[in-house]
Amino acid sequence: MNEFGNYQFKCTLKLGDIYGQIIIWLAVIFASLAAALSLMSHPIYSLAAVGLIIVLSLPFLLFAFVTTLFNHIEISPIDQTAKVKAVRSNVVAQPGTGVVKAAI
Repeated sequence: MNEFGNYQFKCTLKLGDIYGQIIIWLAVIFASLAAALSLMSHPIYSLAAVGLIIVLSLPFLLFAFVTTLFNHIEISPIDQTAKVKAVRSNVVAQPGTGVVKAAI
């Protein structure tokens, strides 16, 4: 039932991995704002230009980010002996009571 309990999921994504994507996204935003300002004499065209730029660029930028995120997720099996040792190191027996509690 718990088939993912024997695996460790680790995200190795760092800011440097997505820094270029952030810069590109800022450039797209500034380009759409520049287009809006240049077409300010016709507000409908201005709004349409901003919407068109954002709508056309958003799927590509999201795809690039999600792909980068998935490429930086590591799935590794957990060694069962190390798992048992970790569980045993967190268990504390209370002397004289026979009660065993997990240390938090």
